[in-house]
Amino acid sequence: MSDNAQQGQINIELDEKVAEGIYSNLAIINHSASEFVVDFVTLMPGVPKAKVKSRIVLTPQHAKRFLKALGENIHRYEQANGEIKDVEQPQIPLNFGPAGQA
Repeated sequence: MSDNAQQGQINIELDEKVAEGIYSNLAIINHSASEFVVDFVTLMPGVPKAKVKSRIVLTPQHAKRFLKALGENIHRYEQANGEIKDVEQPQIPLNFGPAGQA
């Protein structure tokens, strides 16, 4: 058994395509009793149609851990860079179809 496995560490591989990332300026979150579904969308000004660029499905427990980790990271970011200003965004009517159920 390797030292990493003995210490309970996980090796995580990040391939080149995934490392590029996907830009998103809208997240739509839905949930069922067994999972949370986060759809990441890119809206462009003047373009009436947008596609979901990525969908992440989380267990309720993992969603809660993600919320905590994101909150901690935002806190550290603001400590280093100042408060993130929340600007008012106009309400965007969403037509999310075809309708699906998680």
